[in-house]
Amino acid sequence: MPTGFFGTIIVGAIIGWLASIITKANNQLGCLTNIIVGVIGSALGSWLAAELFKYKVMEGFSWPGFFVGIGGAVLFIALLRLLGILRRD
Repeated sequence: MPTGFFGTIIVGAIIGWLASIITKANNQLGCLTNIIVGVIGSALGSWLAAELFKYKVMEGFSWPGFFVGIGGAVLFIALLRLLGILRRD
């Protein structure tokens, strides 16, 4: 993922927004929540990819890293639903 603070925020917002659309949680999440879900989900996805598949996360932006981030954000939203923090529509 991007190395700068603002790059992380922008890409995190996009990842969180796309993950909320995939999981149909878009009407529950605002801009700030999308950023938080995107950044935490990207970290979760990167960690899982490294542990399970020995995927080496590259420094800076990469398309594979972007898709790993979306997958992690989708998993994070599923976890939030499992914990009852987000409701199912």
